[in-house]
Amino acid sequence: MCGIAGYVAFDRPRAAGAGVREMVANLARRGPDSEGVADWPGASLGHRRLAIIDLSEAGRQPMLSDDGETGVVFNGCIYNFLEIRRELEQRGHVFRSQCDTEVLVRGYREWGIDPLVARLRGMFAFGIWDHPRRTLTLVRDRLGVKPLAYCARNGEIAFASTVGALRAAGLGGEIDPQAVLEYLEFGYVSDDRAIYQGIEKLPPATIAEWRDGRLSRRRYWALPETGEDARLSFEDAVEETERLLVEAVRLRLVADVPIGALLSGGIDSALVCWAMRELHANIKAFTVRAPGDPSDESGDAAHTARLLGIPHEIVDMPDTDFPPDELVEAYSEPFACQSAQAMLWVSRAVKRRATVLLTGDGGDDIFLGYPFLWNAWTAQRTARKLPPGAPAAWRTLRGLVPARGPARRLKNFLDYATGGLGDHVRAHDGLPYYETRAILGERLAGRMLAQRQMPASAGSGRRLLYDVLAYHHRLHFTSEFMPKVDGGTMHYAIEARAPFLDHKLWEFAAALPPGVRFHGGALKAVLREIARRRVSPEVALRRKQGFTVPVERWLAERWSGMLGRLREGTIVENEGWIRPGSLEEPIGEAVRRRSVPVQLWRLLILEHWLAKNGASRPEPAAAFQL
Repeated sequence: MCGIAGYVAFDRPRAAGAGVREMVANLARRGPDSEGVADWPGASLGHRRLAIIDLSEAGRQPMLSDDGETGVVFNGCIYNFLEIRRELEQRGHVFRSQCDTEVLVRGYREWGIDPLVARLRGMFAFGIWDHPRRTLTLVRDRLGVKPLAYCARNGEIAFASTVGALRAAGLGGEIDPQAVLEYLEFGYVSDDRAIYQGIEKLPPATIAEWRDGRLSRRRYWALPETGEDARLSFEDAVEETERLLVEAVRLRLVADVPIGALLSGGIDSALVCWAMRELHANIKAFTVRAPGDPSDESGDAAHTARLLGIPHEIVDMPDTDFPPDELVEAYSEPFACQSAQAMLWVSRAVKRRATVLLTGDGGDDIFLGYPFLWNAWTAQRTARKLPPGAPAAWRTLRGLVPARGPARRLKNFLDYATGGLGDHVRAHDGLPYYETRAILGERLAGRMLAQRQMPASAGSGRRLLYDVLAYHHRLHFTSEFMPKVDGGTMHYAIEARAPFLDHKLWEFAAALPPGVRFHGGALKAVLREIARRRVSPEVALRRKQGFTVPVERWLAERWSGMLGRLREGTIVENEGWIRPGSLEEPIGEAVRRRSVPVQLWRLLILEHWLAKNGASRPEPAAAFQL
């Protein structure tokens, strides 16, 4: 796990080298163990190393080919690197290290990029500079676990692990108002754009090739389509999932540093800890506690740890106000995911004991553990039974149904069944909070998000689960869940590994019909059954709660002093993002109700982010000016 950077500028070789060194300095927290830079005429690669496998100097990066003509910088872990290494050794390659990075540079020289990437099982973002071909290749893993951003224009290209590193080198333009609008809607900037104009994020499962000023991108992997009919029984699905999970955990135990695990009160992390115990791993589990709050899972987590017989440590959230500076520093774009702060707290505690942290991320996303996925499937089945004229009839009648109280759920459900993904997306209360209270300022007034402009579609209603899954994976999963873990753990130089994000496990689970994954009307029924058999029936029956921080309640109570930052002389007002004086009434209402909406939390984080990043605009490198 590391920080990577690169810059190609044939006409300005000094700018390339200087830019890479600026980016490497910015990435220091991602890789505190060592740094390295390699230069060719007009091209430079840079690296900050967090040593996990082969802690010796032989594992330093950039790692070069034997002739020095090809170099790689790599962030992540190739879990099956020993298998690939043996294949390369059979072809005559002699390795100089014991680390996974070396299979990338040798595999690229032996097979080329596409056959190499097809062999990789892991999480990865890497750049390869091929000097004889004057070609830079960028690759991101299948599920987007590891981040990779780039800036390409006017015959030059630069890339880095974070948007912030590119910015530190003077790259990118003004803050993108459309990205700010996305942030206010979701609490994060999507993977489709960056907070600064001129910077892009490489999509998951994508290879980008830049050669002599031209950039091309192609996808190299996609999930299989879900079948409607069960080809496997529920019992067969349970057995194969358990086998794949144990295999995924085993692969993620390869490390030359101590390993820990993040344990919530739920099923997924309990199964990861169970598999680690079965594999005789030296394990300690960590849990974040919210004392006295209904969201607190520490008691359930402690019970699970006792059942499994594993050491367990609880990390408390602070009782009083805390500066969000750590949150702003860890995420180079404004990021208001409520559980991100908890990830930072637990990472700080884990770093004293472990450098690798296994998590339960991904189980809900592929085995259908979220209630909104169940609702989508139910609406889909309903839509397929409706007569052809039902959508039009509902549009005529829906105004008679109250939008509040118990009728609201029925109204939303019928919207989903008759209008599909478009209506499902519009039910999200992000921007409407600001719009109905006239909070948005002149820089955002009149702007719209494409996500909210999707037309209602009866056809989408009949395939709603699949449309919602694709939307969720493209947006929330890639843009919120993956950055949350990567940013929080890497801020404290910890490598997070998630067995449920193994692509072999995803390929298997994606092909299972919803009826198998929702077997017996249960969310993620397959994983619940494994938990019932291997951990305990009590753990298997626990309701999903989620790894979160109770921001809405605590901002109105123990953290209420933090709201003062939004009351007067704010940057968000002065720079035209929100209308001056528009927050006094919403803040007062929230305090009276003792519940602060997440939209105000987002503004609070944006205010802190702008204080650190927005006001100071670096001088863009000449070739990257907009």
